[in-house]
Amino acid sequence: MTVAMARRPNLEKERMLNDEELTQLRENLAHLSESAVKDFYNHAHRDCAIIGPHFPTAISIQQLVTAWKQLRKWRKQ
Repeated sequence: MTVAMARRPNLEKERMLNDEELTQLRENLAHLSESAVKDFYNHAHRDCAIIGPHFPTAISIQQLVTAWKQLRKWRKQ
């Protein structure tokens, strides 16, 4: 019987989109068609899948949420 030791968390600060980059992403998505934003969302959703030891990056999550917010904004109008 083998015993696996727990991995230590990576304590390095992960890169995230800054406020300027998030604003630019929002503006870019707002100028795309709804189908293009849905494609962007689907791609971001695939990037956020947790497969085995792979966890999504912070940027992937930010992109997914930003696309989701744009789609929700259009849905409410």
